[in-house]
Amino acid sequence: MKDNERMGEVFREGEEVTLRYVRELRHPPEKVWAALTESEHLRAWMPVDLVGERAAGAKLSARFWPDFVAKYEIDEPSLPAEIVVWDPPKTLVWIWDTDLLRFELEATESGTRLIFTTKIDTKQVPGHKTAAGYHSCLRYLIEHLDKGTVEVPLLDQPTADLEASYEKKF
Repeated sequence: MKDNERMGEVFREGEEVTLRYVRELRHPPEKVWAALTESEHLRAWMPVDLVGERAAGAKLSARFWPDFVAKYEIDEPSLPAEIVVWDPPKTLVWIWDTDLLRFELEATESGTRLIFTTKIDTKQVPGHKTAAGYHSCLRYLIEHLDKGTVEVPLLDQPTADLEASYEKKF
């Protein structure tokens, strides 16, 4: 398995579950930051758009893209979100409904090391499904950064093998 495909780590502390992924990207932090924060880039790798001001303390709406709403018959197409830390191009922390997402960017000789951690609510969605979903999102992010597009649309990516692999970690 290539470095940028390796499994995320799963940490448990009581009922709290944290996922951690490390990815080495061949792009400068400023380019990665744009892909993490700008709607035109989020569309390629994240199931939601962030609607609202990009600033620490800003209340936002995390709106599922219309094709996600249709395919997955999502009842709540918009969930509350809030930016906790906005420190371009180093640290982005935001809350999406009940999940806390932390993106840390570190410049390296070859580009950027992205460390993504998230505290997840396993009562809403089984942890292995969430872990596979975030793993896939990071795969699409890398493809978007490398190629400017995603060859297979986010909706059409199979995740069964990833879910099975992550289920062993839970």
